[in-house]
Amino acid sequence: MPVSIEDVIAQIPGWDQQSVRHTLITGGLSHQVARVDTADGRYILRVLDPNVSRVGLGIPLDQEIENTVRAAESGVGPRVFSVLADVPALILEFIEGPTLSAPDVRDPATIPRIAAACRRLHDTAGRFVNDFDISAKLSELLTLCHEHDLRIPDGYEENLATVRDVGAALAARPLPVVPCHNDLLAENFIDDGESIRIVDYQLSGMNDPAFELGDIAAEADFDPDLTSRLAAAYFGTETSPALVARVRLNLLLSNFTWTLWFSVHHGMLDRPNAGFDYWHEAADKWRQAVRDLSDPGLGRLLDTARGRP
Repeated sequence: MPVSIEDVIAQIPGWDQQSVRHTLITGGLSHQVARVDTADGRYILRVLDPNVSRVGLGIPLDQEIENTVRAAESGVGPRVFSVLADVPALILEFIEGPTLSAPDVRDPATIPRIAAACRRLHDTAGRFVNDFDISAKLSELLTLCHEHDLRIPDGYEENLATVRDVGAALAARPLPVVPCHNDLLAENFIDDGESIRIVDYQLSGMNDPAFELGDIAAEADFDPDLTSRLAAAYFGTETSPALVARVRLNLLLSNFTWTLWFSVHHGMLDRPNAGFDYWHEAADKWRQAVRDLSDPGLGRLLDTARGRP
């Protein structure tokens, strides 16, 4: 069992000698997160569960910690006040401002601000210490499902050949990798009033920036028009049909792969008291992936990503 928030607070010098109040933040799907109010300020305490990386649901904890530190250097990630390596845990900046929702992310007025946050992270964060590849993550999660006889949606493996075609199309004209978050559901964005900030680097790594955008579009269930808007806001004058197609294909890969992430979480790390139905989320991701896999325009999208006229 992971160490409790209360046990961690009791170990922190200074916090154990003063009145400290904490409030669990329930939006996190894996690690324990709490807001901590002390006499000298408000913080986020993030207690990392080793089981998350053990079952492939996150990167190794030392990598997550280091990437969080490097994301903070860009000003997009929260400041890191302390690393408690033995726990392990992080004491982070509490970012004042609303956490975004999927409707917020779909707001055309918000999309350029989200793109700007991604550009800032990608361009100014220190190089992340690991690589991340969504096709490799898919293979890893599928192997876990087979090894542990975990439930996956009906028809999933029958679509693997098509998904391999998507991967081949993206590999034809790769983009330079950059420090990516790789898991940008709406709740990982916080609006501090001046800019959009990005939290929770559990799946971070050096990756194709088009996956970052496709993952945002998948998590907020963008239609093709909103996906094109996001790509244009990020790539600016460099935007091309091939880049837009690349983002849309990564949207598909995001939904297809994270279907298994939720299947593994449901089968190996389910938390009945978390107030979250991991299998329901797996089914919803799968529904969206099937929608795009069955789109009659998928072949044209593959050709466009490859640069074919």
